[in-house]
Amino acid sequence: MKSVLLIDDHVMFREGLGLLLGQRLGPIRLLEAGSLHLGMRLLAAQDRPVDLVLLDLELRDSRGLATFERLRQSCPQLPVLVLSGSVDDMPAAELIERGAAGFVPKSLGIDALVEPVRRLLQSAAPVEPDPLSPRQRAVLGLLVEGKSNKLISRELDLSEATVKTHLQAIFRKLDVCNRTQAVLAAVRLGLVDEHEAERFRTMTHD
Repeated sequence: MKSVLLIDDHVMFREGLGLLLGQRLGPIRLLEAGSLHLGMRLLAAQDRPVDLVLLDLELRDSRGLATFERLRQSCPQLPVLVLSGSVDDMPAAELIERGAAGFVPKSLGIDALVEPVRRLLQSAAPVEPDPLSPRQRAVLGLLVEGKSNKLISRELDLSEATVKTHLQAIFRKLDVCNRTQAVLAAVRLGLVDEHEAERFRTMTHD
């Protein structure tokens, strides 16, 4: 089942849109957040990556292009469809240039939103079976062992900056936003076994 995160600070809009998308698209897993901060926390807490974010740029804790940029920096590979209550004030062309998957004014109605959402969910590609380089797999293996960046850098004789670069590449290639999601994606792809992942979960929850 595909998962969608709707970030909008109007409760009635979120609830109504969720019902309509479910009716038009069939079963989807819909997550809701009323602020950018909560939306980013939800993304980080998921056991598996979200397939699409529907983002209103005018939120109580963030406004305008900065809203999109903050989300993009957190999860650079995540498709984001931007929603707006105003056609004139939102720089649609600039959003697309910066990596937005699309821009839909709320004034156009549900039909204008359903088709882009359907297309983006259908085009969400599965993660490649083994997209990591040998060095990245070594970093991932130590990550699964619960090692900090400092310990990983010592064991692999790398600088901490290089370790961070490898981790960013791993997150991007596995289409995840954090360490826990990376471990779970690695299990699904057969890069690590379930026992190693369980040990990681035990360490991170202690």
